[in-house]
Amino acid sequence: MAFGKMRDFMRQELNSIKEAGLWKEERVIVSRQGPEVELKDGRKVLNFCANNYLGLAGQQWLVDEAKKVLEKYGYGMSSVRFICGTQEIHKELERKIADFLGKDDAILFAACMDANGGVFEPIFGPEDAILTDRLNHASIIDGIRLTKAKRFIYKHMDMDDLEEKLKEAQSARFRIIVSDGVFSMDGDIAKVDKMCELGEKYDALVMVDDSHATGFLGKTGRGSPEYRGCLDKVDLITSTLGKALGGASGGFIAGHQELIDIYRQRSRPYLFSNTLPPVVVGTAIAVFNKLSETTQLRDRLMENTKYFRNKMSEAGFDIIPGEHPIVPIMLGKFPNDAKLSQDMAADLLDEGIYVVGFYYPVVPRGESRIRVQISAAHTKEMLDRAINAFIKVGKKYGVV
Repeated sequence: MAFGKMRDFMRQELNSIKEAGLWKEERVIVSRQGPEVELKDGRKVLNFCANNYLGLAGQQWLVDEAKKVLEKYGYGMSSVRFICGTQEIHKELERKIADFLGKDDAILFAACMDANGGVFEPIFGPEDAILTDRLNHASIIDGIRLTKAKRFIYKHMDMDDLEEKLKEAQSARFRIIVSDGVFSMDGDIAKVDKMCELGEKYDALVMVDDSHATGFLGKTGRGSPEYRGCLDKVDLITSTLGKALGGASGGFIAGHQELIDIYRQRSRPYLFSNTLPPVVVGTAIAVFNKLSETTQLRDRLMENTKYFRNKMSEAGFDIIPGEHPIVPIMLGKFPNDAKLSQDMAADLLDEGIYVVGFYYPVVPRGESRIRVQISAAHTKEMLDRAINAFIKVGKKYGVV
């Protein structure tokens, strides 16, 4: 049997992962997503590890909107966009995204993973150069790998190193600077304004993956470019509908009209993937309508984030400074930090707080952490319960 030899090898690999303390367990949720969830074992716990920044996932008004869309437009399209998979709501959502971000047009994908997989290859070839932050998301890395463009990897958020790389890339036909808007493990916000200044100086486009920023970062939730005061200078924005904007699925690219037009003609994940389901599209339209009317959810999220960060710092936890609702509780200075992150997460679950430990290979060795994510749906009482639980568990393991 051909699989026999491979099975033995895979079993050894799996055992080595377990022995190294790097095994990932999946907890099963039986309720809607929200600030409180119910697990399969019957426990109700506070969720502090979802990308549900604005608290929209599972909200009844959005469920009601989804029902209306489902009734009118059906379940799925059984087609790609250019055959018979484009409904009026797909075009409406693309228009709303473009208007929200101040861009000419936008194009939908099944996920931001697909958007990043299809953003480079249609445009950049062997005569071009892509300059990418060392800590960019895996989807950006994979998207770049699909091209034959020259690759320049600059040190994380190091604008001096980026400038040196831009000088090296001056012989290229086209250049593009690519960065996460917010880096998901540390919650640090890219220096998008400085990237745009260097882009203008060295004739390079600027692209930002704003998946952990769209809808809430910046004064009106337009993301990291608005936060850095350069929304009109960024050429391409990729992002997701699956985090702050309802938490379902779907991604997009927004940018110059000519670029979006090229993607409709040549971007393989767009051309060869099924259309985004109508129910996702319709509810996303409702979300953008709401976010265009008020910043109430975004403002509440930022208040919650500031409160949690301040209280956890006062308690003595090692937290990467910042303003983002991603709050990493760093454990790398402690022995066997990978196991410690898992043990603390397990004990916190027993205290009714759902968080997850992150460790190698998700983060570098020696940088294990528990990544807390704050939501607009968290009440002050929920935040206090989480803070007190962290202090109790932290004292048990000598972290504080």
